[in-house]
This record gives sequence, structure tokens and C-alpha cells, in this order.
Amino acid sequence: MRSRLSPLARLFGAVATLGLVLAGCSSPGEIKDPTPIAGATTFSKLRIGISFDQPGVGTASEAGESDGVTVGKDAKGFDVDTATYIAKALGVPAESITWVKADPVDRERLIEDGKVDLVLSSYTITEDRKRRVDFAGPYFVAHQDLLVRRNDEELTGPDRLKGRTLCAAANTTSAQNVLNRYQGDVALVQPNTFSECVKRLTTGDVDAVTTDDIILAGFAALPANKGVLRVLNKGFSDEPYGIAMPKGSGQLVTQVNQALTSYIADGSWKASLERNVGPSGYKIPDPPTPGK
Repeated sequence: MRSRLSPLARLFGAVATLGLVLAGCSSPGEIKDPTPIAGATTFSKLRIGISFDQPGVGTASEAGESDGVTVGKDAKGFDVDTATYIAKALGVPAESITWVKADPVDRERLIEDGKVDLVLSSYTITEDRKRRVDFAGPYFVAHQDLLVRRNDEELTGPDRLKGRTLCAAANTTSAQNVLNRYQGDVALVQPNTFSECVKRLTTGDVDAVTTDDIILAGFAALPANKGVLRVLNKGFSDEPYGIAMPKGSGQLVTQVNQALTSYIADGSWKASLERNVGPSGYKIPDPPTPGK
């Protein structure tokens, strides 16, 4: 027998169905305010070095110079969210952060010269760097990959690099990995920034850009590069990102690791990645364990 429902019952049924559909939809989570760390090192403000030209990871507009460094405004990206969360856990509100431009060639110098308090700039932890700075983290593990022109069907992975010209920013593990693995087989160009590398790729001056997959995904997702560039997704190294600070900062390292642990546990870490790099199609990995 065919049941007969009143218009009001049909309306309630439709609303209930819509609610189930919406409940099943996933959306980026929320970046939460951290609980202040008890006994944290007292800061009234923080100068934090970030990349100004890495979409999804760290971008900012130059806003002038202060104390001999370039400072920025409108900072955004995964590194920026991470830095802001840590600052709040140390008792520093977002408006008391000064964003300092930290290109790969300048990161150690900025810390050693006292120009910044922290650096979060897709900064891989290495033994050589630990001789000059202290690191908290890791807070993310990326993998070195290749960005190529979409119509290049011959360059399908790192095993096809012989005779090619690659571009990687100077003073990066990406550049050093190429020199260690492919010296004599490839030509390596090393400008100061990866944005310059991407520019050279689009104009045909180099065959590929190589750096961390999360950085390449951000460049590939830019409107100007969609349908023009693609990431090969053939990662060939592990790149654990750390938060750098001056040597001898043992207590601060511990406190920052506490903040990172909360950042991951309360869902803010994943929410930031979903918001900043999720739209590019980048597959978000499992989080690392800070301090390990």
C-alpha cells in the first residue's frame, strides 16, 4: 500500500535527509587557541622568520625594513599558522609577531645575528645545521620531488634526470641532495629563492624545479600555473621540518615541542594543512612526533 504523508511530514523528512548529507560532508577543521604553557619563557613580542614566496607554506607582502631586515604583512600559510600557535602558547598574541623575510640563504645568519627569535621556513633539520642553531620539532616531514612542465612526458622521475638542468634554491637540502646523488649527471642552477626557480621553469630555462613536495604543490596550484606545471609525486628523500632558534635555547626547545604536541593533538595541525595545501590535491601525511 502506498503511504500518504502530509506536506509537513514530507518537509521534516527532507530536512532530516539534508542533515544526514551535511553531517557526512567533510570540511577543514578549526585552528584552536592553545593553552598557555606553564612557566614558559616570557616574551612580550616575537620576531619570526618565514618564507615570503612559498604558496601554502609561507607567503607575505614586503612592508619595509626594520633593524636591517625585511619585514612583511598579510602573512599566511602552514608555517605561519604553526608559528602563530606557538607564539600564543608562549604568551605572545598574533599582533605582537613581526614577520621577517627568511630566504634559504639567510636563515642561519638571521638567527646568529640576533635578527629573529625563531625561524619556520620549510627548514629541514640536519646535523650540519644543528651545529649552528637549535631545533624544536619536527612538525612536518616532506619529501623532495620534481616540478616539471605539464607537456614534458620524458621526465617521469628522478631516474630520468641525466643531462637535464635542475633548479633549487641555494643553501637548501634540496640543492645538496642533487649534488650528492646526481653530480656529473645534471646541471644545477641555484638562485636565492624557489619562486625564481619556478619562473625559470615556466620560461624554459630549466627542465625541472626540485624541492619539498609540499612547496611544489603550492606552486603548481597557483592559477597561473594550473595546466602548465605538475608535480611528479616521486619523492626521493625525507625532509623533517624544524623550528630554529639560537644555540643554547634548551628550555625554549622543550617549550616549543610542548606547543607542537598540543598543535597536533587538538587538530589544529591538520586543520591548517587542509586549509593551506588541501585545495592543491596534496595528500596530507600523518604527523611526526615533536622531539623525536
